Amino acid sequence: MSTVASAPIERAMILAAGLGTRFKPWTDQHPKALAPVNGKSLLQRNIEYLQRFGIRDVVINVHHFAEQIIEALETNKGWGSRYSISDETAEVLETGGGLKKARPLLEGGAFVLMNVDMLTDMDLAAMTADHFRHRPLATLAVTGRSTSRYFLFNGEDELCGWRNVQTGQERLARPDPGQLLQKAFSGIHVIDPAIFPLMNREGKFSMVDVYLDLAAGHALRGFDHSHSKLIDVGKPASAEEAERMFP
Repeated sequence: MSTVASAPIERAMILAAGLGTRFKPWTDQHPKALAPVNGKSLLQRNIEYLQRFGIRDVVINVHHFAEQIIEALETNKGWGSRYSISDETAEVLETGGGLKKARPLLEGGAFVLMNVDMLTDMDLAAMTADHFRHRPLATLAVTGRSTSRYFLFNGEDELCGWRNVQTGQERLARPDPGQLLQKAFSGIHVIDPAIFPLMNREGKFSMVDVYLDLAAGHALRGFDHSHSKLIDVGKPASAEEAERMFP
């Protein structure tokens, strides 16, 4: 993986508010963000991942055992990064609602949004370069791995829809998109703040729905990093696999 001293993006938001129901029994007493992988929490690992690409300003949303996350950040001085807290203790707002609530902390230039439970060695500098080359509203990290739910892209890597292959549910954002490619989302986005005025949903909602709302009239792109390491640390068994992948 290439590393850079600076990047055109300076800020990121790490989504850490989830209940982590698949990660029990750890999440009965702790937030999933603090689950350890070889002695480092998921949150620390992703803060340090962002630092490798020059991103040292992070927003972190909190809900489940919020005080433990805040204490860990304070005790460890943000693991070397400046941090702001977006407080969702009253209600967890999912990815879209959480981002919308954090808008005052993120406006300015483009920023990275990522799930705390995804670990990767993806070259984020290459992804941000692709974003600035094409200037979409958002660039979504994707791979060709097998999953149950996929984003659908045309041959120009433009987002056209979404599909659940287990239930058969499908949502197309364009009337006649032609031949589509299924790609699995990696939980990492590069987003232009111009998206904020276009987010018409309120309360609790997913960024997937936002993207599908906007894909017909706005550029949204995929960035394929299938050659990279990636793991969704969603269950205790995947934490064991993550320790093998990320020593």
